[in-house]
Amino acid sequence: MTRPSSPAPEEPGAPDRGATSEDRRTVTVPRRALLGSALASVGGAAVAGFAGGHLLAGADVAAADPAPAEASDVVSPFGAHQAGIATAQQRYATFVAADVTVTDAAALRRLLVDLSATVALITRGEEPPPSPMFPEGAATPTDFATGLSPARLTITVGVGARVFDLPGLAREVPRRLRPLPAFSRDHLDPRWGGGDLIVQICADDAQVVSAAMRALRARLPGQAVIRWTQSGFLSTPRDGGTPRNMFGQKDGTSNPRPDSGAFADTVWALPDEPAWFAGGTYLVFRKIRMKTANWDLTARDVQDAVIGRRRADGSPLTGEQEHDQPDLEATGADGATVIAPDAHIRRVHGFSMLRRSYSYDYGFLTAMAGGSPDPLEQPEHHVHAPGTEDHHHGGHGKLDVGLLFCAYGNDPDNQFVAAQQRLDEHDALNEFIQHTGSAVVAILPGFGEAGHLGDTLV
Repeated sequence: MTRPSSPAPEEPGAPDRGATSEDRRTVTVPRRALLGSALASVGGAAVAGFAGGHLLAGADVAAADPAPAEASDVVSPFGAHQAGIATAQQRYATFVAADVTVTDAAALRRLLVDLSATVALITRGEEPPPSPMFPEGAATPTDFATGLSPARLTITVGVGARVFDLPGLAREVPRRLRPLPAFSRDHLDPRWGGGDLIVQICADDAQVVSAAMRALRARLPGQAVIRWTQSGFLSTPRDGGTPRNMFGQKDGTSNPRPDSGAFADTVWALPDEPAWFAGGTYLVFRKIRMKTANWDLTARDVQDAVIGRRRADGSPLTGEQEHDQPDLEATGADGATVIAPDAHIRRVHGFSMLRRSYSYDYGFLTAMAGGSPDPLEQPEHHVHAPGTEDHHHGGHGKLDVGLLFCAYGNDPDNQFVAAQQRLDEHDALNEFIQHTGSAVVAILPGFGEAGHLGDTLV
């Protein structure tokens, strides 16, 4: 359960298979030109009429374009890879899963073109195009995000395996896109898993994230139905160091740096993937409930032993600094290894993936809604100080707080799955967590200003 330890460049420094300075630059083209280019590769009057007519009409009725956003607030959506992966992690995120209702590849293409035109505008801080289904007079911008910075908004889109069953979609399925196996300790709620499309929306302003979700949702009627959403947050320490998760642990120490060759080798699609998937990757999403009340009642030295790191500064039990390499062979005076056999960092050692996760705090929402899994199915055991009188527990067993765990990598079977199988077998942290949601998707390659999301696919 880790995430990037420090802000990183928006694109990795390793070769990125076709990106150019033109692809990477911040978008500065006028709205009409941008919309035109987003539709240029579609081809055919019928498609342009469906996806383009309403969008261009929306641009025509706008009184004036807003003042341009500061360059530092804008992350270009264009490039060999989608933004929101190598991008320095933002403070807020919403994940949206949807099931497509389109019936063939041509309709899927229209949906992706429509989404692309919206992404190109809102990531610049401009108003989204009106939905083709808006009645007359309803296309006035909502003003929900008017005057706000784009706040480094990124939107990252992936597709599930069922999409490849659509008639007319002749592309080969990504070689490593398959359902995750069952893990013995899973406590999954089917309402929080799966999806034909998963969209990751990230920004440094929660209202910008919400406005982006609203704009994208307006593109879905008649084309897709939302299956689930999850929202999270990330706070950065004043010293710019590694963020902490709900257990107070520094979370992201061992991530590959986006400016390293290890990042490219870990994240971007391998050479044996279908040619259309070059520049893509995979996302494994897990909703992990963290039993914070139990954890808070656990002695500090026990917490450190469970993780294998000191909570105070993130250093391994065998080191002095956070980024010291843990010595898994070191033994103490009693002859036992300093880092226990079931310590979390020992169990996940050797598995490389990009962890880009967010904390969440839903409070009592799940329990009050009769959610499944019910946190009260198995009363949570915890230890109090000697002499503590019998008491009510204040309802803390109903709390749904934890981590929206996001693992990006080019080989889920040998990255996330292999690591999770080791954790499933024997990890001291298992006593304090529940995996309650799950999904895996192929993240589409990046696209250029004259293209659209998935333009190598459809």
